[in-house]
Amino acid sequence: MLELDCLPYGVGHANEGICLLLRLGPYRVLLDCGLDSIAPLIAQETAPADLVLCSHAHPDHAKGLLSLHRAFPQLPIYASEVTTELLPLNWIAEDKVPLFCQALPWRSPVEFRDGLSAELFPAGHLPGAAALLLSYAAPERIYTVFYTGDFLLSNSRLVDGLPLEELRGLKPDVLILEGSYGTARFPHRRQQENQLAERIHSALDQGQSVLLPTPTLGLGQELLMLLRSHHHFTGRDLDIWVDGSVALGCDVYLEMLPHFPSSVQNFARHQPLFWDDRIRPRVRRLTSLAPDAVSLPMNQAPCVLITDQVARLSQYCQSNSGVWLLLLPQQPGRMGSVELAVQETLDSSPALQRLIQTGQLIVETYLLSDHCDGASTTQLIHNLRPQHVVFVHGSPAYLGDLASLEELQNRYHLHTPAMGTRVELPVGDTFLQPAAPEAKYEGELTEADASIVISLPDTISTDPRWQSFADTGLVEARWQGEELVLRGLTQRELLSQNLDAAPGLEVECCQNCLHCRGQRCWNQASPLFGFRVTPDGYCPRFEAIPRVREEFRSRSEEEDS
Repeated sequence: MLELDCLPYGVGHANEGICLLLRLGPYRVLLDCGLDSIAPLIAQETAPADLVLCSHAHPDHAKGLLSLHRAFPQLPIYASEVTTELLPLNWIAEDKVPLFCQALPWRSPVEFRDGLSAELFPAGHLPGAAALLLSYAAPERIYTVFYTGDFLLSNSRLVDGLPLEELRGLKPDVLILEGSYGTARFPHRRQQENQLAERIHSALDQGQSVLLPTPTLGLGQELLMLLRSHHHFTGRDLDIWVDGSVALGCDVYLEMLPHFPSSVQNFARHQPLFWDDRIRPRVRRLTSLAPDAVSLPMNQAPCVLITDQVARLSQYCQSNSGVWLLLLPQQPGRMGSVELAVQETLDSSPALQRLIQTGQLIVETYLLSDHCDGASTTQLIHNLRPQHVVFVHGSPAYLGDLASLEELQNRYHLHTPAMGTRVELPVGDTFLQPAAPEAKYEGELTEADASIVISLPDTISTDPRWQSFADTGLVEARWQGEELVLRGLTQRELLSQNLDAAPGLEVECCQNCLHCRGQRCWNQASPLFGFRVTPDGYCPRFEAIPRVREEFRSRSEEEDS
């Protein structure tokens, strides 16, 4: 039997990077190298693999590549063309970083060794991010492994999502995929963008400036495109400042315009993507500030500032610069690198603590997902129909939730490896691949004078999800584009709808909390985070929404008068 296994040097638990050694027949392929230390890879004098494939340029997948190249200069390292251009941003402090990564084309198999080939597919998530299909032609059959890297099915502002249609029915022997968000479900990406845009718009209207710390690549540039193209901000007299390595990332993006989606290229034909003093909102580069914080080159009007996640926030948020809203990106399932870095800064800065206490600095979080939620992750699995599924990149609890799903356990061999634990992946010719589940049901629609009746075949009730859907016998219908979506109402929702009266503005409850949106709690520090909440619910992390604060203030003033 062919030797097929995976040895993880890093599986993305907590702040651990991704690094997987895949053995495929006689060959060893290293998938990504996001290690802080490559000591496990250089324990022997020989190269740890025959070649290295890098999925994308984020540090947790790529920061160890330069050290690996210096240790083994002859070890070939491959990635997409865009990724090869972005990789040097991981080593900005280094002088004369060599161009050691070789570019591979999209959707075209490349043979590296006799019988061993790889094909790259766009993975969404980040420009240049690739999902990798590895194939080994053994005498008896062709063995395949599909590695997603970090992927996103939805389109974002600068990247098209993973092309699921091209991969449907691929049937790889092994699927190695990330499970960053576990089984959690989140609103559609566009809805998240609108919620964030609405919050920034509201802050600016209240005279607050907005501070957005982000990583060098990805999120910062996405936020800029959102601010440049969303209807809340187009034509608005607003200055958007960009500082630090995020600005360097913007410069590199501008050199890769031909690789971006056609919508982005069309936008760039009419106005610059980033640096623009002419068209509102204006986007400008902020020159480096002195360590002791000098005056910012901004007028008195509220502005938006995007900067490094490790920046000294006190140089922007000063006691004489008005009220600032600090927005931190959520990382479901764990505290993200941005949030950790900013939290350390806040804890160690008495000046920032004073600003928070006096209300001059407001700290909130937002969700702008760049990974798939649980529904999209299982959708990909069912469409690919692999034999083995190896979950990586996520908290052990979140990955365990995915591996515990009955709909996956009944159909696939599931693995959640720990760092340093080799996973054997035996592939048997006698393995019976279950048939793809029936996803569509044909029915009839009848219009009466005062109602509409939709009739569906009773086979739909054999699905285990039906019991939950039909629990109360009531459904909620809503339009989603040209499609009508039906959702079963639960007992809890009916109880919450039948409350005698909505809580008043003076009550500290979920309805009046800043972090409650779409009947769910989005405060990562709350024990209710991610759950649907009732209007009269409460937790210790309650924070009044601005309209409630104003109501409190106006009531207090009336009472005083």
